[in-house]
Amino acid sequence: MHAEPRSEHQWLQKLVGEWTFTSECDMGPDQPRMKTEGTETVRSLGGLWTIGEGAAGTAETGRWSSIMTLGYDPKTQRFVGTFIASMMTHLWPYNGTLDADRKVLTLDSEGPSFTDDGSMAKYQDIIEFIDDNHRTLSSRFQLPDGTWKHFMTGHYYRKP
Repeated sequence: MHAEPRSEHQWLQKLVGEWTFTSECDMGPDQPRMKTEGTETVRSLGGLWTIGEGAAGTAETGRWSSIMTLGYDPKTQRFVGTFIASMMTHLWPYNGTLDADRKVLTLDSEGPSFTDDGSMAKYQDIIEFIDDNHRTLSSRFQLPDGTWKHFMTGHYYRKP
């Protein structure tokens, strides 16, 4: 079986390249926002998948690395993928959609909640292309009342 890339796979190829990023993350009540700078290298796997390897850190958190995989499943008509990072033990599965303007990819996931009670929560990672050389990644989680709380934004710039 040999799959041919579709327009959704081609959209993902816009991620391919070398990037630098800055991000800010809400660390909770009465905590200062954590600011991070890092790099990400995204490569293509057969024109059907992207694999992004990130590295960053701060004096407070130490160095960390991450891997994000993204693809598109024509059968379900959904974007799929995973996220893992060296500072956590949870594998984040992705299942998402691209907006009608083809600028915003919203990836749904589920993972440990911010509470210490062992419960799970719904999350979204949202990739938005501002232009071909600038994109954002923002993260939010769903509160018990169904509203979403934004907690992280990263700005990614393509290296020249």
